[in-house]
This record gives sequence, C-alpha cells and structure tokens, in this order.
Amino acid sequence: MESLYLLIPISVVLVFVIGVLFWWSLRSGQYDDLEGPAYRVLLDDRDVPAAAPRAKEQAGCDEDGEPRA
Repeated sequence: MESLYLLIPISVVLVFVIGVLFWWSLRSGQYDDLEGPAYRVLLDDRDVPAAAPRAKEQAGCDEDGEPRA
C-alpha cells in the first residue's frame, strides 16, 4: 500500500510531462507535413559521381570490367 503513495504521484507527473511534450510538438509544427520528407527523398536530383570506375580500377579490372592480364 505504501508503494501507491509513490507510484500515483509519479504517474500523474509522467502523464503531465507527456502531455506537455505532445502539446509542444503540435505547436512547433512537427505534424504539419507528414508526406513531404518521403517525397523529398524520392525526388532528390543531386548528381553523385559514380564510384564504379574507381572500384573497377582498384580491383584490377580494365574499362570493360574484365580482369587485367
């Protein structure tokens, strides 16, 4: 029974903290655009240099990918 005197106030404080954090996330715009970041990943058009020619060169292959003699 004595443990309830400790657990009930702790649970009330925890619920209050979770409520404040949820309210803060709503006010700061965390849930405004849920689909935008997913589309931004798919539509990323940065040109990244291909690493394949360097990897072939390090592996001892010529331009066609065949092993050098």
